[in-house]
Amino acid sequence: MSTITTRDGTQIYYKDWGKGQPVVFSHGWPLNGDSWESQMFFLAGHGYRVIAHDRRGHGRSSQPWDGNEMDTYADDLAELIEHLDLRNAALFGFSTGGGEVARYIGRHGTGRVAKAGLISAVPPLMLKTDANPGGLPIEVFDGIRAGSVADRSQLYKDIASGPFYGFNRDGAKVSQGMIDAFWMQGMMAGHKSAYDCIKAFSETDFTEDLKKFDVPTLVLHGDDDQIVPIGAAGLASAKLIKDAKLVVYPGAPHGLTDTHKDQLNADLLSFLQR
Repeated sequence: MSTITTRDGTQIYYKDWGKGQPVVFSHGWPLNGDSWESQMFFLAGHGYRVIAHDRRGHGRSSQPWDGNEMDTYADDLAELIEHLDLRNAALFGFSTGGGEVARYIGRHGTGRVAKAGLISAVPPLMLKTDANPGGLPIEVFDGIRAGSVADRSQLYKDIASGPFYGFNRDGAKVSQGMIDAFWMQGMMAGHKSAYDCIKAFSETDFTEDLKKFDVPTLVLHGDDDQIVPIGAAGLASAKLIKDAKLVVYPGAPHGLTDTHKDQLNADLLSFLQR
């Protein structure tokens, strides 16, 4: 396996396919780099070098007790980018991974970055606060934590078979394969790591990070996202990022990297070629 060892001794797994301009993918919770495989397969076939890592505590990476928060996630990403000496890279983040990309740019700048993309991403802030009335109440995330402690295997099955892919909507074409893949990736994550990550993706405020974006940025979101509602996420991020390109998929759920993969692949390629 391809891995790097971070400064605190954590092993980060990554896969690196193809040749050309580097495109780096950051995944969502509780998944791993495999969740981007449709986009990686497509873009590698169109002349790009595609790289996806498993966030610490997820997938094939180490499961450290500490460091399961956005600053460390972003620093791990920076170490990977520096280890591979990537330049002129495009960074795409899905859901929690969008937070990782935002915090990376906030902490490490865009010296190695040519473009960025936030796909169904959590920034600027998921949690409802006085300053963020459109966010989700803390009880939502407390419920996810409680479900994780009670029976996280069932929690992942419930999320995947319901709101994540929109399979709870009338007329939805349910894919048992997608449900199984989500569950399998979730169960590869460390229990403590996945638990801590709930706080990281829900309570981290990325507002100041987004204001530091100074590269062409794609903000893409489904308007039927039941996990990360578009109003407090994609629409708000597009307003904070200078000259962001906002693309809304009508009726699309959170997990559009799978449900709308052909459309997304075409849009990512178009954005990269622009």
